[in-house]
Amino acid sequence: MKGRVCIIANKGSGKRNAERIRQAARALGEGLDEPPVLRLVGSGRKLGAAARAAVAEGFDTIVAAGGDGTVAAVADVLVGTGVALAALPLGTFNFFTRGLGLPEDPVRAAEMLARGQNRPMDVAEVNGRVFLNNASLGMYPAILAQREHIYQRFGRSRLLAYWSVLRTVFTYSDSAWLVVHSDGDRQVVRTPSVFVAASAYQLRCYGLEGEDLLREGKLAVFMAPDVSRWRMIGIALRLACGRARSYQDFTLLGSSDMLIEAPRRRRRTVARDGEYGKMAAPFRFQMKKGALVVVMPDTAGRG
Repeated sequence: MKGRVCIIANKGSGKRNAERIRQAARALGEGLDEPPVLRLVGSGRKLGAAARAAVAEGFDTIVAAGGDGTVAAVADVLVGTGVALAALPLGTFNFFTRGLGLPEDPVRAAEMLARGQNRPMDVAEVNGRVFLNNASLGMYPAILAQREHIYQRFGRSRLLAYWSVLRTVFTYSDSAWLVVHSDGDRQVVRTPSVFVAASAYQLRCYGLEGEDLLREGKLAVFMAPDVSRWRMIGIALRLACGRARSYQDFTLLGSSDMLIEAPRRRRRTVARDGEYGKMAAPFRFQMKKGALVVVMPDTAGRG
């Protein structure tokens, strides 16, 4: 990592996380020619503005300190700018940093990033907004809303994240008719969930197929069947155990440019890397080749 470095982090995660950020910043600074500038923002909604300000000030590298949502929010600003993105793991799952080969200890990760090299990376977009791991419609955004509610009551943990999945699946009943245009093909489907994956590492974590599609520069698109609640719970359990069955538990297709129309509901909730919000249909999913510069450890590759 070279040049001027700015670390952007969300201090809303609590005092313990703020201290871990400062420790990681010190570790990163020990491996750089000049110490990084640390900026703590008050909420996740301010991450984009902080990243745009850092780009305008001429920083060469911006470090996103947080979970996958934080990293995606900063990446959304950096795409196409040539400014490098680095990521410090401070979230629940940290799929992006784990996929790069970074440890989940932010101090150790900072030490590796200080010696890292800039590499171009393909990124995915939905309606012009970046996602690094996945984006989805339907059930998964509902799972995230349930997870956030549980986190607010009991704190953050992976066990509670898995519980939020089962709780949502047990109560969810909002399948939708969608028109899917994918690389010249058109199909009409009724599904409770469309999950679009851009991370081979995340696919491996859940035992899912689709890595070959990502290597071809396509997105791996999973569409759940419109089945009974109990069968959906079975699918969720097999997915949690890494035993989901392609073309039985879901339909898998690859697409480099996909448009999804939602005739009966013009605005739907869309999840991107653990964050969610309303978007207007139609929803266009694309891959952008080499659009993001990412700091990677010398031995790591995008997974």
